[in-house]
Amino acid sequence: MDADTFKNLPTPEIARLVREAGPKVCVFPINGTRRWFVLEYPELAQENFVEAYLQINTQRPIELYQLLFDHGIDTVLSPIFGPDLVERGAEYVSMVAQGMARLGTDPDFMDFYRDYDVRVGFYGDYHKFLDSTPYAYLSDVFEETVAKTRAHNRRRLFFGAFAHDATETLARLAVDYYKEHGQIPDRRALVTLYYGEYVTPVNFFIGFDKFSAFDMPLVSTGEEDLYFTVAPSPYLTERQLRIILYDHIYVRPEAETDYSDLAAEDWAMMHDFYQANLENTQGVGARKNPGSFWYPLPQVELPEGMK
Repeated sequence: MDADTFKNLPTPEIARLVREAGPKVCVFPINGTRRWFVLEYPELAQENFVEAYLQINTQRPIELYQLLFDHGIDTVLSPIFGPDLVERGAEYVSMVAQGMARLGTDPDFMDFYRDYDVRVGFYGDYHKFLDSTPYAYLSDVFEETVAKTRAHNRRRLFFGAFAHDATETLARLAVDYYKEHGQIPDRRALVTLYYGEYVTPVNFFIGFDKFSAFDMPLVSTGEEDLYFTVAPSPYLTERQLRIILYDHIYVRPEAETDYSDLAAEDWAMMHDFYQANLENTQGVGARKNPGSFWYPLPQVELPEGMK
């Protein structure tokens, strides 16, 4: 199937094709939310930033998760908070804590979990980082949300909080498992202990900004396809997701090329492409001024025959 045909299919048909390609686990951290909010809702940002930000960034993530689920992705891992964000100051942490609480208390989120039959999980060392802070109540919110959605069976959404380094947690889980069972846990057992249920390896990751994949302990194998949007995550569109899905399902899985079978014109095209891109490196970026935002630089030049 060509890309244009795929992109213009009805959504249920794309969902069918995605599922036919095998169950999909997608990691999608929704990043760049403040930039998106200020750019798209400047008047609200001026009036009452915190309240407006929380309200808008309750609805938009729900829409994005719905977009993923509607297109046949049935398991999503969504890292939401890590220790690096603490460096942004107490005011920012307080605002994010309110946002995290809404994952388990906001009526729109609860309706979404019900209507889409979403089972919710939380992973990461949030107890370790939150229980001695004013935000210890979040651990209870997380666990109550897991209990409320436990009977939902069609889709799964795992939120990652402080999932940046699972080493100590996994060591503790392994020791506890050995004490109870008298044997070392295998990979499946460890994944189940960490996430609350078994999660198959990640199929693809959709990030934003500088190329960096993160917060997917045990389920990252190095085989996942990595995609990075140029605009902040809340700008993700249906068409953009379909381009990613087409690439993931039809383009990347092609069998490894047997270069002994390449025709002379293919070798010539390859040479032209590499020569056109000598010293180009994907992931390189720049800042307009010191302290300004980072942006990626275009790095790929296509020879005439490949345009």
